[in-house]
This record gives sequence, structure tokens and C-alpha cells, in this order.
Amino acid sequence: MNRIFRIVIFLSIVAFVSCDKEPDIDYRQEMRKFVIGISKNAKSQRSDFAIIVQNGVEITSTTEKPDGPIASEYISAIDGQGQEDLFYGYAKDNKPTPAKVTDHLKPYLSRLKDEGKVILTTDYCTSLENIEQSKQQNQSNGFVSFQATSRELDVIPTTPIQNENSNSIQNLQQVENFLYIINPENYASKQQFINAVCATNYDLVIMDLFFDGLDFTSDEISRLRMKKNGGTRMVIAYMSIGEAEEYRYYWDKSWKRGNPSWLDKENPKWKGNYKVHYWNPEWQAIVFDYLTQIINAGFDGVYLDIIDAFEYYEG
Repeated sequence: MNRIFRIVIFLSIVAFVSCDKEPDIDYRQEMRKFVIGISKNAKSQRSDFAIIVQNGVEITSTTEKPDGPIASEYISAIDGQGQEDLFYGYAKDNKPTPAKVTDHLKPYLSRLKDEGKVILTTDYCTSLENIEQSKQQNQSNGFVSFQATSRELDVIPTTPIQNENSNSIQNLQQVENFLYIINPENYASKQQFINAVCATNYDLVIMDLFFDGLDFTSDEISRLRMKKNGGTRMVIAYMSIGEAEEYRYYWDKSWKRGNPSWLDKENPKWKGNYKVHYWNPEWQAIVFDYLTQIINAGFDGVYLDIIDAFEYYEG
């Protein structure tokens, strides 16, 4: 690569990185573009690869209203929408979410459902009464739900699986229940974790690509795909795209806020997680590398988190 070409690339990157300081940057559109790029990349490798986004439902509309013009290219890029705290857990775990929050989110989710997208909700509740209420409320709205008994998403609930079945699940539209367990620290080994998941009949499992720094192999993903009752399930990998995590393989111990330029403030609620300029091409390159590892491991899709990072930058 000649010197002039390197300078052109450098200046292009600098201009792109600096755009977060411009008053007219559209943070919502930047997130839409990022997700669209991830979807195109993944589906060019595997057309049946599922793209699910968590939270940030507001960007499904090009205005700030759920009945505003639909962001059609973004909607076409995703297969499902995840939503936390819809009925329980928004202010405090095991407490009903304030009605104004639920009423704000439901129209967006219902519209997405009408567009053919599968809605996966996660309520954080522990009492049997609240778990049952969560199941009923979500099902009455046509949403597939998971009742997490730990905010750390580190346990498999002992409560019955809603709509448990022995079907072999081929796509999101067939999913009637799911398990969300991205923190396997309670398991002494990969094998113990695999055995625990395989002893369940969930239609879909959302999990991490790694166990204690070791990635799951394609053979292990194939085993995780088997339900206890003989059916098969989908196995989806969790990936944060709106924050960088210091426990990930890509992390450099020398990094700090502002170095690299796209690394921002630490999330006070989740130690070791840092806001990022998600529109920055260097950060996006890290995400695309991560995505390739997920695809190569044999996962059926990806669960993209911190979609609502635009809220932080909008102030």
C-alpha cells in the first residue's frame, strides 16, 4: 500500500471517528446501519442465520412514535426482537414494570410482530405468582417469554417450561419458549454446562460463544442443539455491539477511555463494560471478527445487545 493511499484511508477514518462531535449526527440511524451491516455480512455466509436484536425498539420507527414511518431496511435485516423488563424487572427485579413503560414498549413490539418478527421477552422475576403472570401476559400478546430468576442470567430456572414440546425447531417462527443463560460461571466445566442445557427441552438457547475463555466448538454446538426429549433446538450466540467488555479476547489491557478513540465511559451498572462509538469502523471491525467466530462455531444466529446505546449519546 503506497503512502498516499494510507494517508487517504487515515483521513477518512479520522473524519468518520470525529462525526460523534457533530451536532447533526443521527445516532439511531448509525445503529440501524450497523445492524444492517451485521445482517448482510452474516446472511452472505449463511442465508438462514438468525439476527435478533435486544431492546432499542424505538429505532424500528423513523420518528419517535411507534406508529411513525417504519424503518423498512432495518426491519428487513432482523428476524427477531428481544425485550427486557416488559412486565417485570424494569425498576427492580420481581417487581411489576411501571405501566407507562410497558405501554410505551408494547406498540413497537406488536407492530414488529405484525411485520412477521418473533418477539422474545425476558422478565426478571422470582416468585411463582409473578412468573406465572409474566407467562400469561406475554402469551396473550403473542410474545415468546423467558422468566429469568437471576439478573446475571447464570441459572436454568427450575419452573416448568412454557409450551414445552418435542418438536425439532428449524427457525424462529417455530420457537415457543427459550432459555437465556449467557453467564456459565456456576458450572465447573464446559461439559457440565453442556449436560445441564441438554437436560432441558427449551426450543432455543441464548448463550455465550465462550466458556472461561474457551470458545465452543461446532461439535459442542451440535450437542447443545439436542433437546432431552429427542427434538432439536436453535442455539444462538450473545454479542454486545454497543459496549466493549474487558473480559473479551479482543481487549487490550492498555486501553482506557479515549484510547482507542472509540472507547468511552465505563458503564456504572456493569463493571468492565464500556460505552463505544459504535459507528467507528475500528470497533465495527472487532464486531465483525467476533461474528465470524460465532458463524464458524456453528451457531444458528446471533443475539445483538446494547442496541439502545443511541440513548446514551442522545443525552
